[in-house]
Amino acid sequence: MGKKYLIDTNILIYFLAGTIPENQVQRLTDVFLTSFNISVITKIELLGWRKHSAEGLLKSVEFISNANTIFLDDNIAEQSILLKQKISIKLPDAVIAATCVAKGYTLVTRNTGDFTKIDSLDIFNPFLETH
Repeated sequence: MGKKYLIDTNILIYFLAGTIPENQVQRLTDVFLTSFNISVITKIELLGWRKHSAEGLLKSVEFISNANTIFLDDNIAEQSILLKQKISIKLPDAVIAATCVAKGYTLVTRNTGDFTKIDSLDIFNPFLETH
């Protein structure tokens, strides 16, 4: 079995807007087809955006309906607490990172700076990859 991924909100926004680097579109499409996982935080962030057009909201709802949404459980909550105790990190980012750590997922994000202090986190940034 290959790598498992958790997709951050910003990657969904870039993908839906068609602004993923051209050399990474197929790789990301493959990730969506084989390991499309999102945190409940990402679902809330993406669908809760107040500036969606009706069409944009519908497109977002349809797109993430194909995702496996990971909800908070005790293990993710405990991992989030540990992260918050160790480093300065926003709660949504702590939950997303903790989900990856608890599930053994690679985080797909462009906002790598939000997660740099978490050594146990594997990150894939399609905006930095060159192959």
